[in-house]
Amino acid sequence: MNIYVCIKQVPDTETKIKLNADSSWIDTTGIKWIMSPFDEFAVEEALRLKEKNAGSTVTVLSAGPTRVVDAIRTALAMGCDNGIHIEIPENADNNYAAKALAGALKKEAKVDIVFTGKEAIDDGAAQTSQLIAEYFGIPAVTVVLNVEYGATSVKCKREVEGGAFEMIESSLPVLIAAQKGMNEPRYASLPNIMKAKKKEVKSLKGADVDASDADQKIKFKNFQLPPPKQAGKKIPGDIPVAAKELVRLLHEEAKVV
Repeated sequence: MNIYVCIKQVPDTETKIKLNADSSWIDTTGIKWIMSPFDEFAVEEALRLKEKNAGSTVTVLSAGPTRVVDAIRTALAMGCDNGIHIEIPENADNNYAAKALAGALKKEAKVDIVFTGKEAIDDGAAQTSQLIAEYFGIPAVTVVLNVEYGATSVKCKREVEGGAFEMIESSLPVLIAAQKGMNEPRYASLPNIMKAKKKEVKSLKGADVDASDADQKIKFKNFQLPPPKQAGKKIPGDIPVAAKELVRLLHEEAKVV
């Protein structure tokens, strides 16, 4: 099988975010970048499918500035075979990225299945997967927890609101967007990390995959950081007196009761 995974590099959740000078984007200086956690489930699922189908290959793709190659190499260290980087601007929106990723997929000889994470943890838009499928011309199943693989089709268990699930069957090729809980992503071993540094990552420009600045549908401006949290209050006194004062504060100041 020819298996593909589309991933995104995002700021580490523990990174302190600052804005750039004109508040049009974040200041990327000193940020620690990681593969988006939902994409780790997608990579793991692709590798497990490869292990069940002898002769299969897993190719990982990412669109963005040069730094995203590091995320590609993380996937290669986990066990992926090939990498493709499509260079697009730092602040490209979901549509621009999806157009670029789909364009790269179209250049491949044969695509049997595409995996993605259900969303990226930086913007949480949950749009890119569906847009890739639309541009590439294949069905998409999102928020997937489990997949039964057949010779020419898949059956996907997906999560819907209210704790309910639904089963969707699709023919191949198909795009599957992974939800947390689909599997347990593996850690890259030291030998594989060293090997990944030597693996070739194919580099493409936006023009190579029919993507350009004209595909940018959203322009960003006036970013604002959330207001700082107010300091907590300590209520002195005996328990009955403190409890009464707590109820008063919750009612009159916090207005939650």
